[in-house]
Amino acid sequence: MALLSTTDFPHQIVETEGFAHKRIDLHSHTNCSDGGLSPQALIDRAANYQINVLAITDHDTTAALDIAQKHIEDKNIPLTLIDGIEISTAWQGFEIHIVGLNIDKENAQLKSLIAEQQSAREQRAITMGEKLAKCGFTTIYDDAKQLAGTGSITRAHFAKILHQQGHVSTMQQAFDKYIGKKGSKGQRAYVKPNWCSIEEAVEVIHQAGGSAVMAHPIRYDLSAKWLRRLIVNFSEADGDALEVVLPQMNNEQRAKMLGYCQEYNLFASMGSDFHYPSRWSDLGRNLTMPVGARPVWAQWQ
Repeated sequence: MALLSTTDFPHQIVETEGFAHKRIDLHSHTNCSDGGLSPQALIDRAANYQINVLAITDHDTTAALDIAQKHIEDKNIPLTLIDGIEISTAWQGFEIHIVGLNIDKENAQLKSLIAEQQSAREQRAITMGEKLAKCGFTTIYDDAKQLAGTGSITRAHFAKILHQQGHVSTMQQAFDKYIGKKGSKGQRAYVKPNWCSIEEAVEVIHQAGGSAVMAHPIRYDLSAKWLRRLIVNFSEADGDALEVVLPQMNNEQRAKMLGYCQEYNLFASMGSDFHYPSRWSDLGRNLTMPVGARPVWAQWQ
């Protein structure tokens, strides 16, 4: 695995000494993708929760970063913002998310990939809207686009509209019944995404001076054998870190992820994957780097 030196991060100098004594959350979302809060509201919530270091990692967009940084500066908020992104990738028929941390958001290669991803995302949404229209939801695409506003449209927007209009009892039911992965009974509106590969995502994140992190490995519907294959593939692509800590992980799961990091010489990251306030997850909740882990921010020193 290729490690990055200090000179690989000229765009954002991060003082990481003392990170071990700070509250850190390296995975969060705003309404620039499928989050529920504006960038300003997310920063305010982080400050209220006494988060010291926050990464905003919206899906295939960096639109929130300048807005959030300006809010921090205007309000003199004592918070370090890490520029980030979460890139959707395709691997063996699964959608795998790769988080980029401490990126140069102005990097030309990154901007080009974002444009390609956004085009694929929009085409997927149009096709999904057409399939849902055949199910009787004739205005669903327009409604989902309006809900997304200027942000990236995602399946979560369709699920929220289906729920708000009373077509399903929960957002999860929208996935289970209509827009979840094809192959399950009744999921008539699933559309296969046309995402980039893991290798391409990692390469572009590195070109942008960032660290490539596999997001929430435990959440993919993979057997132990296939999860290991995924991690091996990620490591061989020069991926940098695994997300070893999420709010809802148990100790056994954290130990397993830490074991993969140690076995494949990977750094460790942690984040809430915050989208909106809920009783199950929130910014900074249950986020402690395990003993023996090499934190991803060690790359930024």
